[in-house]
Amino acid sequence: MRTSIIVFPGSNCDRDVKVAFERITGRKPAMIWHGDASVPASDLIVLPGGFSYGDYLRCGAMAAHSPVMRDVIAKAKAGTPVLGICNGFQILCEAGLLPGVLMRNASLKFVCHDVHLKVERADTMFTRRYAKGEVIRVPVAHGDGNYFTDAETLARLEGEGRVAFRYCDGAGAVTAAANPNGALGNIAGIVSESGRILGMMPHPERLYEGALGGVDGRRMFESLADALAPA
Repeated sequence: MRTSIIVFPGSNCDRDVKVAFERITGRKPAMIWHGDASVPASDLIVLPGGFSYGDYLRCGAMAAHSPVMRDVIAKAKAGTPVLGICNGFQILCEAGLLPGVLMRNASLKFVCHDVHLKVERADTMFTRRYAKGEVIRVPVAHGDGNYFTDAETLARLEGEGRVAFRYCDGAGAVTAAANPNGALGNIAGIVSESGRILGMMPHPERLYEGALGGVDGRRMFESLADALAPA
């Protein structure tokens, strides 16, 4: 499985994602600098978490115009799967690969703690090792994770079943109290129309093995390995 991880100035989860994929797939991902002109042939492209360009202007807005993103966008439109985590989700939205925007948290405060997620889709390449309706625990760490879009787009996302994860409580109830940032519909992650692009705010790479305090994030990497390793 050939994985390429895009590294921006301010990325701080790129190495975490690299180690997770390396441990689970046995193959080292390629680390691609934001200023490069292209991405090598890949089975998966990952946009990691962090604070690209210091979150100046608007989170992900500057990174979306980095030289390498022209090729990331072209490859994504041609069918290469893309995973965007936290800042990567913000970049995917700013680049137009996913609809909506990630705004300032409703509390206007940075949040950094574990949250519960309800798995809404278990039939994608990113989630096939989970069960629909399952509740998992994954950390968040962001100041701008408040997913927002217009009413028409939200209705389309819901109607097409493109919400992959929602914030919930430990029992699976989707409530305002369980929403860490004010996101519409408690949305924590969405997929593209093709199902080959996933953007999510929580960090599965931070809980992929027991030494980190949990393993609920591991199955995302295993899902991708199942789907893409034969490629």
